[in-house]
Parts: sequence; structure tokens; C-alpha cells
Amino acid sequence: MPLRLPLASLLLLLLLGSVRCAQSPQNVLLLLADDAGFEMGAYLNKYCQTPNLDALAKNGLLFNNAFTSVSSCSPSRAQLLTGQASHASGMYGLHQGVHNFNVLPEVSSLPNVLREQSQGRILSGIIGKKHVGAASNFFFDFEQTEEQHSINQIGRNITKIKEYAREFLARAKAEGRSFFLLVGFHDPHRCGHITPQYGEFCERWGSGEEGMGTIPDWKPIYYDWRNLEVPAWLPDTDVVRQELAAQYMTISRLDQGVGLLLRELQQSGLAEDTLVIYTSDNGPPFPGGRTNLYERGIRSPLILSSPQADARRHETSAAMASLLDIYPSVLDALQLSPPNGTRFSGQSLLPVLYKEPEPVESDAVFGSQSYHEVTMAYPMRMVRNRRYKLIHNLNYWADFPIDQDFYTSPTFQQILNATINKQPSPWYRTLQQYYQRPEWELYDIKADALERFNLADKPKYSATLKQLRQKLFKWQVDTEDPWRCAPHAVLQDQGVYKTEPVCLTLGHEALQRPKRRKLTQYEQYIVV
Repeated sequence: MPLRLPLASLLLLLLLGSVRCAQSPQNVLLLLADDAGFEMGAYLNKYCQTPNLDALAKNGLLFNNAFTSVSSCSPSRAQLLTGQASHASGMYGLHQGVHNFNVLPEVSSLPNVLREQSQGRILSGIIGKKHVGAASNFFFDFEQTEEQHSINQIGRNITKIKEYAREFLARAKAEGRSFFLLVGFHDPHRCGHITPQYGEFCERWGSGEEGMGTIPDWKPIYYDWRNLEVPAWLPDTDVVRQELAAQYMTISRLDQGVGLLLRELQQSGLAEDTLVIYTSDNGPPFPGGRTNLYERGIRSPLILSSPQADARRHETSAAMASLLDIYPSVLDALQLSPPNGTRFSGQSLLPVLYKEPEPVESDAVFGSQSYHEVTMAYPMRMVRNRRYKLIHNLNYWADFPIDQDFYTSPTFQQILNATINKQPSPWYRTLQQYYQRPEWELYDIKADALERFNLADKPKYSATLKQLRQKLFKWQVDTEDPWRCAPHAVLQDQGVYKTEPVCLTLGHEALQRPKRRKLTQYEQYIVV
């Protein structure tokens, strides 16, 4: 017999449901740093001053195990907006018009999905760095990016960012529409070889110094490099300290920009209905950082601050989170479902705002790097659980490529010149070790946080290696990775293999491969 509720009880349930629905965030503000790591007080950095980010963390949930799936700008931004790994979306490397790195034509992104699924009820906007394409695949209702402005003016000028945010929020309020706003800061990205007169991290740009111009809302903080402590993963040299002082200065500019945006949100009257997310596209541009799948290339700061009364605040989470989870989290916050047939790899993080999931040793995140600059063809795949990380270097016969910003940096030049002059390396890795990598790298992250000891060839870890290889390959198959058979086989998924794709061997195992060349003839090369 069906259960029948008294009318009063039924009305109470409906009322409670409507209250819960009304409390759900109706808006999302996504704050995205450019090449930032854990340079903030909330992540226990004692030197870099970030009071606004620290306050956001205090009012929200801070994740200690968040990772990007790709350590490169455009592919990372595409992962946030599509929910797909770079090899699945087609954004294989940096979106430079001349190189034609765009997502595949059929791939849609959050602004397009939100517009279609809400029938125009949700207003989408982007302010600052965009760096993804094609334009039709990432069409925001409101756009103020490097496509309309110089990248420094729209990405580092926090006064301009504030003014455009005010305009966007006023429009959303006037039109009575929910919103999704992405603010892409260009700090603390290097400016290096592009505009070196502004400092290595553009820290002098807009500082009020002679010839540098002024950003009205920025109060520059100058750091004394002599007092800074160098993180264990970087060379312990004065050169690095000076670079950290410059980087921290731009982090503080970003932090002040975050404060301006949160005040604009509060003054608009929309803060009580807005989920705020802060993260970074990838790790810092230092050795082992950006463009690598090592820890400092993929570990990401992540803060979620919800307006709901029962959401966790001033807490940390150990949940394994991927930036691939941002896409379904935004849809969840805006109470929308993805269109039928939509492919994405992550899952919503909103449940973690209310209850910490039970940790499981096998919890895992995945990584997929193919290019950075168009010349940097070094595809890598990765799986990382709570203890171990496995990296598959598909192009391991080649030397690891170095990007332009990093190459001109004082830190890399110090390592390079020490090697050329046959002096001791100031870093815990040699340049040869950094360039020349084996096909498989297996690390026990708990015991070896700096990833110094490769366990892939150790018999004791053969079972772990096998298990992680199987897990990684399954993810590649599930996401239709075109590199899933590389480098020792070719993928056949057409004709008689259409319904059951296979990897057909290239016979590499039967070949006697020569030993890798040693890096000795440096005098052949011109060094900057």
C-alpha cells in the first residue's frame, strides 16, 4: 500500500526542500592564477603576504591534494572549461594562432553549455587571460581578454580587472540572471624574454617606479631576497632567492586583486548566492615545475568557498581532487546537467564541502601532457594515488624540451652554465638527469617527496608498477587517448578493428637500441 503523508507534513517537506534549493549557490566566481603554486599563508608559506587569499581559505575549504591534469597554460584552461583531458579535447599545447592549437570542433565548453542548458538564464563572463580557442568553442557573453587588450593591462592591472568585474556584476543583477565569471589573472607568470624591462615576473610593471606606470589599487610589497627561505625542491642559491622575491611581489599583486573582486562581489549584493573557487592552471616556472608531471608541476592550490550555512569553513580537505573536477562542480553549483552525450573525466567537488570522504589508498588522479610550445613534443601520461606516482614518458629517446620563458630565467641559466663549465650543479638533479628520462618513472611520494629515486626497475615494486600501469592504460582507453599504444605499438581502431581496437607491436623489443648519447659537447652550442 503506498505511503500517504498528512497534508501538514507534505507542506513541511516541500518548504524544507525549497529552502535548501534557495540556499544553493546560483552563481560561480572562478579565480584563476597563472603559474602559481603554494606561495600563500594558507599553505604555510611564511614569507609571501596573501591576506585576501588567506581570508578566502578561512571562509572556505582548502584542498591539500589538488592536481592539474596537465602542466601547461592553454591545455589546463581547456580542462577547466571542458572537463576533458588535453588529449581528449584536442588542446594539445599552447593556443597560439600561428600554431593552430585549438580544441576539436565538436568540443563544447562551460559558457556554451551554460547558455544552452539554461536557455540563456545564466550569464557567462571572462576577464583577463583566456588563451584557448577556437573562439566559437569558448564563447562567453561578456569578454574582456587579451583578444581585446594587451595581456598585462587585462591580466595584471587589478584596477582594470575590478572595473570590468563591477560592470559584469551590475549587468547580471540588472538582468536578474545567475552568472559564471572566470577571472584569469596573468600573475605570477614570467614576462622574461617578452618584456624583460619590467622584471623577470613583471613585478615592476605598474609599480609607480620611474617609467613603469601605476596601477591605482596596487600597493606594491617589496621582499628582501636575503631573508627568504628556498623551498627544498629548488636550488638553494641567491639567484633563486632573488627570483622568489620577484615572484612573491606579483603574487601579492594577484592577492590584492582577489581582495578587490571579493569586495565588488559583496557590494553587488550577490555574494550570498555565489560559490567562489580559487586555483592555478599549473605549477611555477622553475626546474621541475611547469611543463613537468612532477609534483611541483601538477600540485595545485584549490579553495572552495560556499555561501551555504552548512558548508565547511576554515577546514582543510585531504580528498584527491583534479582540476578536471571543476567543470562538473560548476554545473552542480548552477543546478544544471551536462548535455546528453557530453564526455568529461571529473566529478563534482561540492559534496566535499559538506562531508570529508573516507580516504582510500587507491584514490587516484591522472595526467596527460603532450606539448607546451609547438616545438616541445614530449608526450607524458601519469597516474598518482595517495602514495605512488607513475609517469610514462612516451618520447623518452628524446631529451626533455625547455620552454622559452624558463630557458631565459636566471635560475635555469645558473644550472646551465654550471654544467657547461663543469662546475657542481646547484640543484639536487643534474642537467643530464633532467633532460634524459627513462620510459617509466615510479615514485613513492610519501617516502620521497622530491621524486629522486625511481623505483620502476626495482623488483620489490613490480606489483605496484603493474597495477598502476593497468590503471593508467584503462584511463587512456576510457578517454580515447590517441597515444594509448605509444611508443611501442600502433593503434588500430578502424576497419576490422573498429569495434575492438588493438595495439599492434612495432617490434621495438627485438631491436638492439644504441646507448643514449652523453651530454658532453656543450662547446658546440651558443649559450645565451
